[in-house]
Amino acid sequence: MHEIVERMKRKDVRALARAITMVENDHPDKLELLSDVFSLDKHAIYVGLTGSPGAGKSSLVNRLITHIREAGKTVAVLAVDPTSPFSGGALLGDRVRMNQHFTDDGVYIRSMATRGSLGGLSRATKDAIRICDAYGFDVVIVETVGVGQSELDIMKVVDTTAVILTPNSGDVLQIFKAGIMEIADLFVINKADLHGVGKLKALLRELVMMSATEDHMTPIIKTITTENKGTEELWEKINEHHDYLYTTQSGKKQRAKQLELEVYELIREEIWRDVKTFIEKRDDLPAIEANTDPYQLAKDVFVKWKKEGGIAE
Repeated sequence: MHEIVERMKRKDVRALARAITMVENDHPDKLELLSDVFSLDKHAIYVGLTGSPGAGKSSLVNRLITHIREAGKTVAVLAVDPTSPFSGGALLGDRVRMNQHFTDDGVYIRSMATRGSLGGLSRATKDAIRICDAYGFDVVIVETVGVGQSELDIMKVVDTTAVILTPNSGDVLQIFKAGIMEIADLFVINKADLHGVGKLKALLRELVMMSATEDHMTPIIKTITTENKGTEELWEKINEHHDYLYTTQSGKKQRAKQLELEVYELIREEIWRDVKTFIEKRDDLPAIEANTDPYQLAKDVFVKWKKEGGIAE
């Protein structure tokens, strides 16, 4: 077993941090490490919180951490942030809202840069979730950057996705058009003390009824983080959805679909890695100029790569 994984089994938090860094940086030992990680017992609940900037995601995560810890469970938070254009690392602005948990050994908070991923999630997020699970955390929370339609990627890496809305979030129908509402396992109306919460909840209820099934209807929860209201109900609904996924036929189909999407994503990454290496090792490919036809060039390069068997030796 990989030395880093052996240290993780001994609850070495520095080994945990090192393992996540290795998958973020695509370390040569990454696949060996992840294979060993996957062999360990895993039981954590994976929760994703997404929504528009300013919806109060970080404050809600902070309240959720406190509630989970009071229940005697440990929690890891992976906060996926925009990538700094200067350092290439994560911008850590919202982490200040969770600073009260930094000295708690039962809480691990890690910021991860999107690294240019269009889905608003670092490509290493799923691996990092499994690493935190294998380490022994009871709950893994993923808080996303909140960038709109590209947040659809969250559904590929967590079990339960909570979409956070506020009464002042604008035209909810426009948000639905973006597709983000379709991934919700839970709707959370945060800042529920603001004017317009009744109208927003009525609209959500109407839309939820349209997509309801015999054994599942998407819950709508109201929260007020400044007064610590609604956190307990949110946690209850997260657990109910987790049970639904693991005990019902519909839930099992949903999990299988998620795994299928992950497999396709891994295949795409492997193909792109081979094609990129092929391009970098060849000096006989056409140069890209201002008037280059990108469609034809992409087709020519791909055909050449496929014909010559992938990576040039």
